[in-house]
Amino acid sequence: MENNNPNYVYENVIQINEADSSRKFLANVFLWMFIALGVSAFCAYAFATTPSLLQLMIDTTTNQLSTFAYVVMFAPLAFVLLIRFGLNKISYPILALLFVAYAAVTGMSLSFILLIYTAGSVVSVFLTASLLFGVMAVAGYTTHQDLTKFGSIMVMLLIGIVIASLVNMFMHSSGLDMIIAYVGVAVFVGLTAYDVQKLKRIGAGIEYGDASSKKMALMGGLTLYLDFINLFLMLLRVFGRRR
Repeated sequence: MENNNPNYVYENVIQINEADSSRKFLANVFLWMFIALGVSAFCAYAFATTPSLLQLMIDTTTNQLSTFAYVVMFAPLAFVLLIRFGLNKISYPILALLFVAYAAVTGMSLSFILLIYTAGSVVSVFLTASLLFGVMAVAGYTTHQDLTKFGSIMVMLLIGIVIASLVNMFMHSSGLDMIIAYVGVAVFVGLTAYDVQKLKRIGAGIEYGDASSKKMALMGGLTLYLDFINLFLMLLRVFGRRR
């Protein structure tokens, strides 16, 4: 499961009732999300189908993961932490470069999916995840119900999923793994609606600490990117067909 930290703190936001401002902000958020997904998809496909790149990930002499593969698997967490805590200190161009690099590294780590699961199941699960994500994004944008408390519950469940996943690394329980996957689908479906509503409200603001609106849009794109990737991975664990 990709590392997800959707509970970004957007402080000092002054709300104004300007739908146009909110829509423009969300358009930038989704643009960053789509850029990241495109970069990840390209890197995942390239590393899974190009022998010379695949050899960087798998040691052909031992048929084991290489040192580079382990670096790729743990690097996304480092990128997320760097982007998150460097938000107000790093310039926007550097922040954007880090985000694209993060998406590329994540794509490299996701290349193993194409080696484990059939191409047909990956495509069908991706389309299912896209549909679910789209429906919940619209629901989060259009609902007049405050999802703040609901989002807090989803975050607590997310923490529970992370803990259960760590425990299952030692237990190797297929039953627990399936429970985690089903709960994970529900959590990331819920987080999608919550995060979109939160970003909609932020888009109606005119002040955000020391960060520019461009940086906020990038962070919002990262949030939704993580929601989608994790929803996709959870669905793949439930419905994916292995080779």
